[in-house]
Amino acid sequence: MAWFKEWFNSPYYHLLYGKRDENEAGMFIHNLVDYLRPPVGSTMLDLACGKGRHSRILSELGFDVTGLDLSDNSIAEARKYTTDKLHFDVHDMRKPYRTNVFNYVFNLFTSFGYFENEEDNIRVLQSVHDGLREGGLLIQDYFNAEKVHEHFRQDETKLVRDICFSIHKEVVGERIIKTIAFDDKGKHCVFQEKVSLYGLDDFRDMYSQSGFEILAVFGDYNLGKFDKNVSDRLILISQKK
Repeated sequence: MAWFKEWFNSPYYHLLYGKRDENEAGMFIHNLVDYLRPPVGSTMLDLACGKGRHSRILSELGFDVTGLDLSDNSIAEARKYTTDKLHFDVHDMRKPYRTNVFNYVFNLFTSFGYFENEEDNIRVLQSVHDGLREGGLLIQDYFNAEKVHEHFRQDETKLVRDICFSIHKEVVGERIIKTIAFDDKGKHCVFQEKVSLYGLDDFRDMYSQSGFEILAVFGDYNLGKFDKNVSDRLILISQKK
């Protein structure tokens, strides 16, 4: 089974990452909306939405939002918040979902670069392109590969609800591989995360192949200037050509 199918659908994934900063997520969405100024009622897709934290904020701001994720468990949780303007579906991002429907597609929190075959990552962008209306925008939030490569901590431990997660990170080829090991209920468990070290030039190339033009690049959730040496994030706003 592919690592992302197993890990993202595991209760341990949500346990380990359960204390994500909701205030930061809200601030980021509000900053994006202030910058983009979408008309009320715009159709939006939150691709790889998890439990829908970004989707819910966008919906509360007056937009028609669909959240997609491969994890059954995440979507089951997200669907508790369904309204007539907020919908969720289980879906593989490599496959087309709907054609010429969305004004905006959001792909946030490094929810990209999972696939070992680079053609699969291109397929994601092509599917997004198909789903956007003419002139629609893709907003991607990725880690800054340059800084991550140089400064990431190789080993750390996290204690969450009496489970001690041992986390080891290493660069293998052009990917960061994170190995998460722990014991629970007498069982030793090991999961992995594997994400490509894509930089700005890599995205330029992939966007060129999939029909996008980059309009703006930012380096943090306040939409500050991107600097490959110091920025924490690589945030790209691109338009369907």
